[in-house]
Amino acid sequence: MAGSLKVVYFVNQFFGGVGAEEKANIPVEVKKGPIGPARLFQQLLGDGGTVEATIICGDNYFNEQREQALADVTQAWREAKPDLVVAGPAFDAGRYGLACGAVCAAAQDLGIPAITAMHPENPGVLTYRRQVYIVPTGTSPVDLPDVVSQMFQIAQKLTSGEEMGPAETEGYLGRGIRKVSERSEPGYKRAVDMLAKKLRGEPFQTEVPFQAPEAVPAASLQRDLSQATIALISTGGLIPIGNPDRQVSGNAERYFSYPIDGLESLTGDDWEAFHGGYYNQIASDNPNYILPLSHLRHLESQGVIGRVASQIITLPGVSTPVAKSKHLGAEMAQELKDAGVDACILVAT
Repeated sequence: MAGSLKVVYFVNQFFGGVGAEEKANIPVEVKKGPIGPARLFQQLLGDGGTVEATIICGDNYFNEQREQALADVTQAWREAKPDLVVAGPAFDAGRYGLACGAVCAAAQDLGIPAITAMHPENPGVLTYRRQVYIVPTGTSPVDLPDVVSQMFQIAQKLTSGEEMGPAETEGYLGRGIRKVSERSEPGYKRAVDMLAKKLRGEPFQTEVPFQAPEAVPAASLQRDLSQATIALISTGGLIPIGNPDRQVSGNAERYFSYPIDGLESLTGDDWEAFHGGYYNQIASDNPNYILPLSHLRHLESQGVIGRVASQIITLPGVSTPVAKSKHLGAEMAQELKDAGVDACILVAT
């Protein structure tokens, strides 16, 4: 890095040491000097620069008050006049990833180099990978020092004016940008060499990466359907009217269970849809579209199924990373198993 750099670092309430989910609504705060992972970045900077300030903002606040949050962050940059903005790492935290991506994109719009890091399945990657340099991470902060070190390496190039190399050599997630270049071997020879290595069981590096979706075999019902307890799960963002539990409209961090004993159907007088991925009004008028309790009650009365489980489970599925979805799914499955549920119907939008 040329000269002494002035760095401003962005973190959420957790990495800023303010608190966990109960502090997710705190507005933008600017603290002097490095806090949390910014301390690691300062160590790497050494005498080559200073983390002038750490900006802390709650995950909920940033995503719910985005314009105001970005305005406050931008004002902090005007005062600090940074040469570099660093955000995260966000790992698989979706709200945090979206905030980090938005902060870096805004910095770049102002001509300030920026770097962040998050899990490849974080919704922040889907939204900002073409605009922002993003270092890939795992799902756990256990690799925080290594991730910050990789962010530092890329930051060196961003601030020195040196041309950035391709993602596969520099260590950031591909941005979908193609550049004309020459390789030492023609394409047909590289393809045959890869095929030969694959047939011999030898390691090789594909030039067209593809991540196949995980195949999960369906479990078999262990008892007769007429004796089974069936649960209903909706990823359509079903909530009680007024959203008393403050469910989010996407990128779910948790799910909610609600009792339905004595309910024959769901009505728009008591339930509504809150989901960022589709037009909600139809489901709000008739919530049975996204959780068909009325139909299950009919099957229950006809003896087709044994009974409907006493609790429903609901959350918004949109923009929730696969890693987080697996975690939530495992928690749901255990809750259903403990409640004696034999099978469930997962209703999407």
